[in-house]
Amino acid sequence: MDLETHVTTVLSAIIPIFIVSIILYSIRLFKGPTIPDMVIAVDAISYDLAVFLAVLAIVFKSPILIPCAIILMLWAYALDIYVAKYLEAKEYGD
Repeated sequence: MDLETHVTTVLSAIIPIFIVSIILYSIRLFKGPTIPDMVIAVDAISYDLAVFLAVLAIVFKSPILIPCAIILMLWAYALDIYVAKYLEAKEYGD
């Protein structure tokens, strides 16, 4: 077997793990007891989805999915900054 077959086999085995983790994060998102728990779940889903897009780009040999994953990660980072500033302002009473 060549290297491409090995990589495709491993990535095909990883895809169900990503799907299960996204489902578990979604459960945490809807059942989260506090707002920070829900924000962490959204972050985990977005980063997990971005890595999943990168894996799909390798499997399908489609480089157009890589910029989509990068943009998704940047949006998740912007969400982190926005929520952190909001919670910090709320803590100081501003």
